[in-house]
Amino acid sequence: MKMIDCETALGDLQSGMNVYVQGIAMTPTPLLQALAARTRELTEVSLYHIHLEGPVPHLDPLLSGRLHDISWFIGQNTREYVESGQASYLPLFLSDIPNFVENDLPLDYALIHVSPPDRHGFVSLGTSVEGALAAIHKARVVVAAVNPMVPRTLGSAEIPASAITYGIWNARPLYTRGPAPQDSVRRKIAAHVAALIPDRATLQMGIGAIPDLVLSLLTDHHDLGIHSEMISDSVVPLVERGVITGRYKTVDRDRLVCTFAFGSQALYDFMDNNPAIAMRPVDYTNDTAIIRRQPRMISVNSAVEVDLSGQVAAESVGRHMLSGVGGQMDFVRGASLSPGGFSVIALPSRTSAGQPRIVPTLHPGAAVTTTRNHVQFVVTEYGVANLHGLSLAQRAQQLIGLAHPGDRDALREAGRRQLSAL
Repeated sequence: MKMIDCETALGDLQSGMNVYVQGIAMTPTPLLQALAARTRELTEVSLYHIHLEGPVPHLDPLLSGRLHDISWFIGQNTREYVESGQASYLPLFLSDIPNFVENDLPLDYALIHVSPPDRHGFVSLGTSVEGALAAIHKARVVVAAVNPMVPRTLGSAEIPASAITYGIWNARPLYTRGPAPQDSVRRKIAAHVAALIPDRATLQMGIGAIPDLVLSLLTDHHDLGIHSEMISDSVVPLVERGVITGRYKTVDRDRLVCTFAFGSQALYDFMDNNPAIAMRPVDYTNDTAIIRRQPRMISVNSAVEVDLSGQVAAESVGRHMLSGVGGQMDFVRGASLSPGGFSVIALPSRTSAGQPRIVPTLHPGAAVTTTRNHVQFVVTEYGVANLHGLSLAQRAQQLIGLAHPGDRDALREAGRRQLSAL
């Protein structure tokens, strides 16, 4: 790895090239800034990533037509650009990204963020491995922001500094996430979900208030494990109390496994040089064949809306994209095949604006994230429904019971019309 400045590191970038960017808390913002400056002289540069935190200077409208942002998971900072067509969403399970990068994407540059080399000449990818390993292996040029504030995480996060072409020095805190807003509705939902979780279960939790609240209610559980796409601050107290041990996992026993982490600086400090945490690429964490091997594997994810047949939309409201398919289906299917495992879709019965989230049919154009053939437990503040093995009529009846009382009569009428049309 040769240490140089940003401009020199991107000096060989040419029109028509493809660039991969490591994301989430590890988003290498100085390299994005240098990329934006370099792209002003070029055309048809494509940038691929999962989700970027912080500023997005490469999406300056002046660069429209010169640089095209392509994401597998849309964040709030890129949503308007996807809506306007300046950026694109590429629908792909997160578990498929490394294979796509290795076999389908001609990749010229990888922009990553790492710790300084240790005495053995290895750096760490810190809090986000995701598809970055595949990009490092594939790219002709690998440029790294080298940051002493990056936690040295273990597992698959460690790579030789010799795998990096150029490094630029960048001492700055990682991006953090504060606690998600909580309310009485989400606390009720979390209580329902927590009541489903037995001792010795292995958990996958999504991001947000409900997963955080669920974990906060598990302090009296025993020997839980974590095999998850992501982790947040909520796992730390459970590890420190001895609740999360991983003792009964059949894969990565005694290890907490994830592909990225997003939370406070305290979380990143907890991860630093912690042998209990094994960072893995996303085609490992989200591999259904691995997930299903964990006994009592339980997946907890959220949704935008659920229709009366059990279809789950979690990435869009109609044609309006909010996020992406992510790894929900990977874990829903893997958990359902696990011995004693199951999946949970948890959501409030209404939006913050008072609109129903249990609906007769999904909004027109909505993407079905989890099919009705895969969905198992659905939870709202009004209770729990297990849809597995139920007919369409039985599903509708159960889901109406989870809806807001003010929405139930309209749902019953819609359900009658739908069933009479079959």
